[in-house]
Amino acid sequence: MDLQFLGGAREVGRSAILVDDRLLLDYGMLTGDPPQYPVGDPDPEAVVVSHGHLDHVGAVPALLKGSDRPDVHWTPPTADLARVLARDTLKLNGNSPLCPFSEEHVHRLGEVDTRHGYREPFPVCGGIDGGGYEVTLFNAGHIPGSAHVLVDDGDTRLFYTADFHTDDQRLVSGTTARPDADVVLCESTYANVDHEARDAVEKRWADSVRTTIWEGGAVVAPAFAIGRTQELLLVADAHDVDTYVDGMGVEVTRIVRQYPEFVRDPDALDSARGNARTVTGKDGQRERIAQGNDLIVTTSGMLNGGPAMTYIPEIRDRPTNKVTMTGYQVEGTPGRQLLETGRAEIDGRIMQVAAKTESYDFSAHADHDGLREFLAAYEDTPILVNHGDETEAFAAELAADGYEASAPALGETVTV
Repeated sequence: MDLQFLGGAREVGRSAILVDDRLLLDYGMLTGDPPQYPVGDPDPEAVVVSHGHLDHVGAVPALLKGSDRPDVHWTPPTADLARVLARDTLKLNGNSPLCPFSEEHVHRLGEVDTRHGYREPFPVCGGIDGGGYEVTLFNAGHIPGSAHVLVDDGDTRLFYTADFHTDDQRLVSGTTARPDADVVLCESTYANVDHEARDAVEKRWADSVRTTIWEGGAVVAPAFAIGRTQELLLVADAHDVDTYVDGMGVEVTRIVRQYPEFVRDPDALDSARGNARTVTGKDGQRERIAQGNDLIVTTSGMLNGGPAMTYIPEIRDRPTNKVTMTGYQVEGTPGRQLLETGRAEIDGRIMQVAAKTESYDFSAHADHDGLREFLAAYEDTPILVNHGDETEAFAAELAADGYEASAPALGETVTV
């Protein structure tokens, strides 16, 4: 089995692994200005998508530009979320020559959409007997519908972890899957981090939000639409914090509620959604809300688009206000700039932000200890490390502890 790393190698973003020039695992994009897409020009027979985040699914419609129509395999939530992300990408970048697909290609997803549940093996590229593969998806504990991907060609069993979390979140339960494998391709986003206990993070965040509101300030919580928005709504509801919700997270929450079997507590999610007031953005509503003293959960999580572009300029001048960053901030994004410098480029303008900025670790990824606990089940299995800023360092740590571990480079092909 040959694995070619078209993206996500020694970086976070644009995950794409081509198996034997036939089967593509994920096909994402790297958020930035301009956005970056996987290298090469793959022409797979089939695609398996691990989950509905932009860095894993964002470029999939581009695979449907030619006459070929590779089947796209994913869970039901991922299928729906992929379309939301694709249309948002077109809204933001559709007029750019760098955008690799159009609305026509998004429509074509309906021709190739093949949905699967967890632990239900299915044939790909003709199946094992036809010279192809048997694939099984397992709950990865990352976001609703997220999956580990086990690929079996009859000789080699590749276990692609994709993004995963070993601990429970309010939205989804942590992964318990440890299938037998001959090689493991493991993410490492937080390989150099130890997460604070989630209940402690929740309490600090809720206390900070309540204090700011009590003092007369507004709190803007930029959040990823998929996963993080719903998690924050659940936390706010559990801590009796009234909330506004704005942006793509509104539609995503509606989609996620359609698949109760893919969330940890559907009733809690319904309660959280009922506790949140939806912002329509009409008639200056956002500007009025920003002048009040409320919690506003809104996209984009890295301050590179969405209603956050309205809220941050409105609240930035008042030190009584607050911005709580709750997700990973890719280098070069306005969110990373704000955390590091107190300034951010919003809608083309560099803005000094006097409002207090805080960062909270609500990560949906396994941390260092979680990764090591997960990989303890594979001590005698070769490990390929990807999707991280320090993949080589983590691979070296594993190798020092007796693992056969390496971190492939972008464009490299590895035979397993």
